[in-house]
Amino acid sequence: MATTAEKTRYIETVGRRKTSSARVRITKSAKSSIEVNDKKFNEYFPTPELQTTVKEALVKADMEGAFIITAHIAGGGIHSQAEAMRMGIARALQKFDPELRKPLKAVGLLSRDPRAKERRKFGLKKARKSPQWSKR
Repeated sequence: MATTAEKTRYIETVGRRKTSSARVRITKSAKSSIEVNDKKFNEYFPTPELQTTVKEALVKADMEGAFIITAHIAGGGIHSQAEAMRMGIARALQKFDPELRKPLKAVGLLSRDPRAKERRKFGLKKARKSPQWSKR
């Protein structure tokens, strides 16, 4: 009984970047597959740059091809979604094996990037751009 429960067990984590948030589930498996919002990984992230961004945590941990990964991503643009998913995968790997914390943290995959768009203030055109000043 314990082996069947172990097979269906997964680790769920959340990764965020700007306004994107990704709920990532990893399940230990002999076959490897990545699914994002019920689409294949290659369809959702079409460019090789985005694909390498998402897989970066797996490559650094040397765990490529060992997990079935499913993710639900919402908000933001495609690049920040890729970075949010990368962070979620890194956090899940750290939960799976606490020994991976050191190499993942050294590369900076476990720290949340706090940069986000600044809000617009009243009296200004954008967050900091003010209207042109005239003397008269």
